[in-house]
Amino acid sequence: MRKIRIIQKGLLTTIQDAGRLGYQQYGMPVSGAMDLVSLRLANLLVGNSPDEACLETTFLGPEIEFLADAEIAVCGAETDLRLNGSPIALNCNHRICRGDMLKLGTCKRGLRNYIAFAGGLDVPVVMGSKSTYLRGKLGGWQGRALENGDVLPLGEARPFQQRSLTDNPTCLPQPTNEIRIIAGSEVTAFTREGLQIFLNCTYTVSPQSDRMGYRLSGPPVAHKTGADILSSGIANGTIQVPSHGEPIIMLADRQTVGGYTKIANAISADLPLLGQMRPGDCMRFIEVKTEEAQRLLQDQIDRVKAAVKQG
Repeated sequence: MRKIRIIQKGLLTTIQDAGRLGYQQYGMPVSGAMDLVSLRLANLLVGNSPDEACLETTFLGPEIEFLADAEIAVCGAETDLRLNGSPIALNCNHRICRGDMLKLGTCKRGLRNYIAFAGGLDVPVVMGSKSTYLRGKLGGWQGRALENGDVLPLGEARPFQQRSLTDNPTCLPQPTNEIRIIAGSEVTAFTREGLQIFLNCTYTVSPQSDRMGYRLSGPPVAHKTGADILSSGIANGTIQVPSHGEPIIMLADRQTVGGYTKIANAISADLPLLGQMRPGDCMRFIEVKTEEAQRLLQDQIDRVKAAVKQG
């Protein structure tokens, strides 16, 4: 069986695929990649199905030793990527030989990278997914982030074919970012002035942010009577506003229900951009209609499918 060894684990490296779908009714979070566009591009570049599991790295990537020949691709943040000490390109596939060492440096722009292996990572499927749910200690590799010395099995290899991107739909943060939203189910719980503040002010990703959600710093949004409601379902991108008035965007490892008023939902097409934002990055919210959000998501899906060429 082909394997890799983790020499240096990086800041936070986990196994993630498209997520654990269909179990929220039992209280199981979806988890999955924070940037699905980059995960899918990396998989397509090595000939995998687009939602196969990859290594998701955060800010400082790992160093990996290959114990067998392999094929990889790395997509996502702008990062120094080296093979045996020499720089190699992101966004294309590479042939790897037994004994080679791959190292990802610190992200220069963006926060996360996805390392895809041809044939995928051969780890157990739990509830239809290989994704790691860190708080539940479930899925991925022993339910945890990777550690130095871990040895991971790879799936069946296929003949190598050179692939690259004709278009890169990956979204990386700018100095100020526009996050498109649709109105939330409790939007009427906020004062008119509060809604104007939410839609016209700039918010900053706080250091108290992780895969579960991003806490935002900025002008508080006022409620009419209070922030608490009966607990109800939480979607990827739901924006809650607790009593202190600063919004929280719920993301991949979110809980399945929550009891704070929901002012809006970030649209699905902008979730990959959120997944690449880091503490200190700024955003403004732009409201769109549901039909526009659906069109933008379909456009993004079509761009990913058309982005990879062979030869």
